[in-house]
Amino acid sequence: MKQITPRKLAERLQDESRPAPLLLDVREAWELQICQIPGSVAMPMGSVPARYLELDRERETVVICHHGGRSWQVCMFLERQGFSNLANLSGGVAGWANEVDLNMPQY
Repeated sequence: MKQITPRKLAERLQDESRPAPLLLDVREAWELQICQIPGSVAMPMGSVPARYLELDRERETVVICHHGGRSWQVCMFLERQGFSNLANLSGGVAGWANEVDLNMPQY
């Protein structure tokens, strides 16, 4: 499974020559109320096994959580379901807040 750093993701999101990746945020609703990367789609980790068919297996997808552990687990699950264009956001939204959006609230 690929890893992507917050800075590399920020650069990737600025690249208008390619379709934007799906930003799949697997944190809980209370976490999303605190902060989230703009444009991300919420699908709490516990709901992924029941909802993964809503996702496009071919679309570039970056999975996001707080620090990168839950998103790594979701990436592993999605790979077993045939998804091949996945990346885990290393450091999660905490890394994003520290490296890209210094004004993002943290918890």
